Formats: sequence, structure tokens, C-alpha cells
Amino acid sequence: MEAFYTLQGEGAHSGKAAYFIRLGGCDVGCHWCDVKESWEADVHPKQRIEDIVEGALRYPGRLAVITGGEPLMHNLDELTQRLREAGFKTNIETSGAHPLSGHWDWVCFSPKKFKSPHESIYAAANELKVIIYNASDFAFAEEHASRVGSDCVQLLQPEWSRTERMLPHIIEYIKDNPRWQMSLQTHKYMNIP
Repeated sequence: MEAFYTLQGEGAHSGKAAYFIRLGGCDVGCHWCDVKESWEADVHPKQRIEDIVEGALRYPGRLAVITGGEPLMHNLDELTQRLREAGFKTNIETSGAHPLSGHWDWVCFSPKKFKSPHESIYAAANELKVIIYNASDFAFAEEHASRVGSDCVQLLQPEWSRTERMLPHIIEYIKDNPRWQMSLQTHKYMNIP
């Protein structure tokens, strides 16, 4: 769908320079999605992997973040292998709704209530990032936290439009459950893509 160089705005790698590769196609359908134009894969022209890697090499950062839409709708083995051969660390942001493919240095698993994750994601997750839209999302977060590895970073992130309302609840929850950490969409505060 698009590719751009910016700062990673959220999660465990927040603040790092990163080349984002946003793939078209999503069958999860979060009503609060801020990139709904990514949902229809067929409206975005296909690109050669060589061209994607060449675009990434134009910038000095060597962190490539594959996102979507839902990137695991595509087989990511070849793309990630080529990125690694070109010297990139490879990160993915996924709901985990499809079988895991690709060669990853970091897997950010952000489960959604709208489509259950595939079993393959739990053991691979380096980061569990749960979006908090309402109070019931804390139990949802705990359900998935019980299935990831003990070294998986656990993050709670307010859904952007409900930040003011949910942030105080998240702060108190983390204080009571300190294995969780806060994730904020800092790129939105900085007004960068």
C-alpha cells in the first residue's frame, strides 16, 4: 500500500528510526482502525520485492517494520529474507490472525477481538500490545498474556480516540499489575506518519 521512513511511534521500539512497509489487505476489521484504506488488497498495485528493498535502502535506518492492514495475509518469507540480506532488522506488527510467515527479529502481536489469533503467534511474540478501548479489554489483555512467553514485553495502549477517557484506567491498572507497561502513539502527538 505504502512505504515511508519515519520514527516508530509506539510499542517497545518507540522512538527508533524505521522504514515502514504497509501491505494492503485486512480481514480483521477493527472499527477504530486508522488505516481503513489498507483493507482492500486489490486496490493497491503489486510491487516487486526488489523494488521494496531498494526503497528501504535509500534511508540510513536499518529497521524495517512490516505492517498493514494485516500483513500475515501474505507470505512474508521472501520479503523478510531479502531485507535481512540487505542488512535490515525485521519487525512485524500483526493481529496474528493468520499463520506466521517470515524471518523476524521482533514480533509485535496485537490481538483483536474481531478475529481470533492463529496458534503460531503466541510462541513467536516478543511483544504483546493490547489496545484498550473499554474496560473489558483488560480481561482480554490478560487472556492473551497468559499464552505468550515469560520474556514477552506486555504493553497496554489506549485507542487514540479514547485516550483521555482510558488513560487514567490504564495507569492504575499498570500500577496494580506492574508486569504491564504503557505504550502511547507518540507519532500522533508529534504529528508525524
